[in-house]
Amino acid sequence: MKINSFDIDGVIYMGKYDGLYPNKNDIIITGRSFEEEEETIRMLKRKGINNKVYFNPLPFDKKTRKSSGEHKAKVLSSLIEDGMDIGIHFEDDYIQGCVIEKSVPQINVVLVNHNLVEKENVRHNG
Repeated sequence: MKINSFDIDGVIYMGKYDGLYPNKNDIIITGRSFEEEEETIRMLKRKGINNKVYFNPLPFDKKTRKSSGEHKAKVLSSLIEDGMDIGIHFEDDYIQGCVIEKSVPQINVVLVNHNLVEKENVRHNG
C-alpha cells in the first residue's frame, strides 16, 4: 500500500489555520526536536491525528533547516529500505525539500507554499 509522509510545521500545523491532514496509514516526519515531543503529540491529538511521528534526534538548539531536511531524508531512506512504499512527502520548507529531493530522488516532494508560519527554529506551546 502506498502511503505519504507529512511535515508538521507549515503542512499539518499552519498557526490559526487548519493545515493538511494525513490519512490513517500515512506517517509524519518532523524537523521538531525529540525535546518537543510532548507538546507536539498534544497538538496532534487535539486535531484528531494519531499517526506515527518521527522526531528530529537533535536537541532543539542544535537543529537547523538543513539538518532537519537531512533527518527527514534519512528517515525516508530507512523506511524505503524496510519496504515501505512512500509516494509523496508534503513539505513547506524549500531548503528541506531540496535536501530530501537530492538524497531520496524516488520521493515526490510536494512543496506547500505560504507564509503562515515561521520556518526558523521556534518553540511551540502545544
